[in-house]
Amino acid sequence: MRRRSPFDQGFPVERGAVIGQDVCLVEQVTGRVGYGGAALHGAASGALPGALIGWIFGLLNWLDPVVSGLLLALYGLVFGALVGALPGLLVHAAQRGRRDFASVSFMQPSRYDVVADDAVADEAVRLLAELPGGTGTGTSSGAWKGSSPRSGPAVT
Repeated sequence: MRRRSPFDQGFPVERGAVIGQDVCLVEQVTGRVGYGGAALHGAASGALPGALIGWIFGLLNWLDPVVSGLLLALYGLVFGALVGALPGLLVHAAQRGRRDFASVSFMQPSRYDVVADDAVADEAVRLLAELPGGTGTGTSSGAWKGSSPRSGPAVT
C-alpha cells in the first residue's frame, strides 16, 4: 500500500515552497575511463552534430532532398564520430591519468525548510505532523507573503 502524501490530500501546493539549505555538490564516481571510453565518448559527442549538419545540407538539394538528406546525414554521422573521437583521445592523454574516471554530479542540501502562506500554514503543520516521523515541532505561522518568501520562522 502506498503512503499518502500531503499533496494527495488536496493541499494547495501553489501556496507553499520547499527550500533546500546548505547545498553542497556531490560527485558520485561511476567507474574508470580508459582510452577506448574517452574515444567512444568523443565519438558520441561528434556524431550527432555531424548527422544534423549533413542532414541540413542534404535538404538543400533541389533534385532529391530526401535521399541526399539521409545520405549526407549518414556521412556526417561517420565524419562527426571520427572528428569527435580524436579530441576525446587527445584530452584524455593530456590529462595523464589525473581524471581517468567517470562521474555524475548532483546537488544535495543538508536540510529542507517548508514555508507556507499564512492562510494555509496551520493546515501544513497538521499534515506534516501526520507524516511518519513528522513531529510538527519548530513550527509557527506561515512565512510566505505574496510571490516571494520573507524572512521569519518557517514550518519545518
